[in-house]
Amino acid sequence: MNPHDLLGRPLGTLRLSVTDRCNFRCVYCLPPRGNHPLGNESPDFSAPEQVLTDEEILRLAGIFAGLGAARVRVTGGEPLLRPGVSRLVAGLTALPGVEEVALTTNGWHLAAQAQALKQAGLKRVTVSLDSLDPKVFARMNGGRGHPERVVEGIHQALAQGLTPLKINTVVQRGVNDHGLEDLAQFARETGAVLRLIEYMDAGTLHPWNAEQVVPSAEIRARLARRFGLEPLETEPGMGGVASRYRYGDGKGEVGFISSITQPFCAGCTRARLSAAGVFYTCLFAREGLNLREPLRQGASNQDLARLIASQWTSRSDRYSEQRGLHPPASGRRVSMHQVGG
Repeated sequence: MNPHDLLGRPLGTLRLSVTDRCNFRCVYCLPPRGNHPLGNESPDFSAPEQVLTDEEILRLAGIFAGLGAARVRVTGGEPLLRPGVSRLVAGLTALPGVEEVALTTNGWHLAAQAQALKQAGLKRVTVSLDSLDPKVFARMNGGRGHPERVVEGIHQALAQGLTPLKINTVVQRGVNDHGLEDLAQFARETGAVLRLIEYMDAGTLHPWNAEQVVPSAEIRARLARRFGLEPLETEPGMGGVASRYRYGDGKGEVGFISSITQPFCAGCTRARLSAAGVFYTCLFAREGLNLREPLRQGASNQDLARLIASQWTSRSDRYSEQRGLHPPASGRRVSMHQVGG
């Protein structure tokens, strides 16, 4: 069974948040306390008893896989903060119907865990890295850590064969946009794929401003002048959202995720499950379906599958297409640290 939503989009990928906590405080996701537009508000972290256990995660992930979610992306928060995450990855890779398990991380703990993750069956990893400049890096992640340790994690992941390794960079005008050529050169030298992401209005914990969006077309023109770019086709069957380009000399590729200027809602096949067991059908959702409660109250797998399928088949989300450059002035949405990017 592979349910389709009201716009004909199949369920294809599960974004699985295993914790909503993070050791960074990135300005576009989980900014430091006191920087929130809603006031001096703390983010909503799940209490320990609300967080799904490994067994509960595996059970729900197996049900999603049975409905067509063959690709699982482990996210957070920062997923490497969850104790025993490599054991959980091993359990996910063993589930019937799961074809690939990947993971997105800020890279801080990656060097220490790359080998265990590879041995657990992890296929590939995506690392968030917004700048190689220590001052800019600190400005964007709330002053926590330095890029050298993240770079070390990237090298260790590459050495373990967690490839193709992708580097995600959120681009903010006047903040880190001046260093993109350096990031591209670093990615070329290491064999990683750089993906440049337009600054999004996900959640309501940060003061998003359209003037800080650098359109992908502008960035692409800059990199084309420096390196030369040739368009590539979307990876077949990968559910990719990035526009892909090969460097002119053939040494690697770069991707552009243009959710502001060129929304891709029409091709979105992503389901999102929070660490607290809430199922969301959109990164910009206002509310989701709590699966933890029926799970703990004795619902059968068939019951849970029906709930998930019903939520998906009634889905009509296309927030980015409707938003344009001007999001609604009020109303809360789920925060990125709760459901991953």
